[in-house]
Formats: sequence, structure tokens, C-alpha cells
Amino acid sequence: MDTLSYKTVSLNKATVDKQWVVIDATDLALGRLASRVALVLRGKNKAGFTPNVDCGDNVIVINAEKVALSGKKMTDRVYTRYTGYPGGQRFSTPKEILASSHPERLVERAVRGMLPKTRLGEKILHNLHVYAGPEHPHQAQNPKTIKLNEI
Repeated sequence: MDTLSYKTVSLNKATVDKQWVVIDATDLALGRLASRVALVLRGKNKAGFTPNVDCGDNVIVINAEKVALSGKKMTDRVYTRYTGYPGGQRFSTPKEILASSHPERLVERAVRGMLPKTRLGEKILHNLHVYAGPEHPHQAQNPKTIKLNEI
């Protein structure tokens, strides 16, 4: 019997196979989209997942301005941020964020909340590229398009 076949293989930075994938966010629920994107960013959809290594893919999300929220979440959900100055607490709704000049921040914030709050989580977040429209500047990486239910 071959005892080497029972060894657990852990990936490292040199052995990770990172791909580029594109996800179209048109009419997708924000939470479902964010959870699937976080799964791909961490690499949990791969057989060689190692929790302490950035083994996930680079994800490009296009059409972030067309993301959907069900019910009254578009107006009733409130995001809070703080500027760092006295009296600097700011509130915004998803409707206001999508109407602003940076609608992709809504998707980025949702995905950030589903990643680990560690140094590795911050590194993984740099593999996420969100664009409001259908165009993106990453054609040279030959990204493959995947659907949300294929993950």
C-alpha cells in the first residue's frame, strides 16, 4: 500500500494556481453575490484549499451598479462610517451609494464583510476588482466568465 497517498497536501505561495474570473452582477442579489465572490476569493471552491494561504482566484465583478436588493433593503438598510473627526459619523443607504459616483463600493463592502478580518483577509481583498459598468481593463489576463450557480 502506498502511504504517500494518505498525506495531506498543503499549498504554498509557489504552488497555488491563480485564475482570473469575471462575474456579471446584473440583477443578482447582493448577499448571494458577495458570499460566492468571497468563496472564490478565498479559494474554498478548489480541492487544495489551505486556510493560511492566499489560494483563491482573482475576481472581476462587472455591472455592480445593477445589483439587486430584495424588499425595502434599498432604503431601510443603513451603512455607518466615521471620518475620524468629532461629529464625523456619516450614514448612507444602498440607494444613495448606488446613486453616487462610486456604486461599486456597495459590492466591495459586502464582500469585505464576508472575508476574514486578518492580514490575510486584507491581502485577499486586493484580488477583488469591481467595476460599475460592463467594461474592465483586465482583458490581457484572459479571464473566464462564470455564472453564480456554477461556483
